[in-house]
Amino acid sequence: MNSIKDIKEIKSYERRQFLKTAAYGGFTAAVVAAAAGTLGSDEAIAQTAKEENERKKAADHVMTIATAYVYGASRSYPILQLDLKENIQNATNGKVYVKLAPGGQLGAGGALAQKVQTGTIQAAQHSISNFAPFAPVTDLINLPYFCGSNQRFVNLVNSDAWKSEVHSKVNAKGFKPLFYVVIDPRVIAVRKGGAGAIMKPSDLKGIKFRVPGSKMLQQYYRMVGANPTPVAWGETPSAIKQGVADALDPAVGALFVFGFKDILSHVTFTQAVPDSQVYSCNLEWFQGLPKDVQDGIDFASEVTAHQNLAKVPAARGYAMSELTKAGVQFHSLSKDELAVWQEAGGYQRAEWDGFKKELAGSMEAFNKLAEAAGTMGKYYVHDA
Repeated sequence: MNSIKDIKEIKSYERRQFLKTAAYGGFTAAVVAAAAGTLGSDEAIAQTAKEENERKKAADHVMTIATAYVYGASRSYPILQLDLKENIQNATNGKVYVKLAPGGQLGAGGALAQKVQTGTIQAAQHSISNFAPFAPVTDLINLPYFCGSNQRFVNLVNSDAWKSEVHSKVNAKGFKPLFYVVIDPRVIAVRKGGAGAIMKPSDLKGIKFRVPGSKMLQQYYRMVGANPTPVAWGETPSAIKQGVADALDPAVGALFVFGFKDILSHVTFTQAVPDSQVYSCNLEWFQGLPKDVQDGIDFASEVTAHQNLAKVPAARGYAMSELTKAGVQFHSLSKDELAVWQEAGGYQRAEWDGFKKELAGSMEAFNKLAEAAGTMGKYYVHDA
């Protein structure tokens, strides 16, 4: 077994090799070498850098894809940025070279969406909620129990109703959705030293619940008995540690990736709202490509979407395993227990009618989307 000193030396060596590869063959070559586990071999590094440089030179188009996550995050947060790169390059027969910008190099969330819209970069990963400023209808995903489970979410975003009601509005703002990324539903995660497991809405009484800026999420947590406390994402770990907030609601994979494992005690799967992502592309850039290249990118996006769906349970399992080692306890709810949450705050309640009409445009349009969410499509995905 390696000692802590040995592990630190290995990590230090890997960092030096990564920087060396980046200097020699570019950052994307370093990412590819790291993912392949070849940073320990100078010969393999040189070969990877050579291949990347040759691919870039041979390509007719360079496509920068930016994400907020480091290249290894897919182990617990399946955004599959390396898979998307390889799939696009292969499906376009090398006519497109994909340059990755992972780990928030170019920003995250809304900042990436804006860079895609302006054409500063060709594509990026960000939450679907970050589409809301551009196409408010996408904020419907935050309606509790509308598409909180993975299957309802997949049914919805791949439906004809979603594409006709939502994509036209997204396109009008300069975006083309490449594919939707399933992560898992948001959970209720409680800090260490705080309340015990949250199993029913009444358990949230007096709980200071960290929420993002979403008005819908704030209303939902009020409806189920919590005290919504808006906290910026970057300040959330310290807020949880200090007791400024008692609980928060990202997916399990996000809790692990962002380092919450040592400050949480209990996690409950309530399946109210999806913690989902999308890869968006600049529409004008895409439409300027030859038809065969467009078709290749579309096919590569579909292939990566299939890979994402298959990866979800393994990614969740890894994140849960690591959090469990840190002492976090997980709780799943029975159908009857979930029904109590839905009755207390679900989208069927009259309190949500204003949001439905405002975002979907009419109750008729909303009802079409609701029917789509509840109709099994051609894609299956595992639920927590």
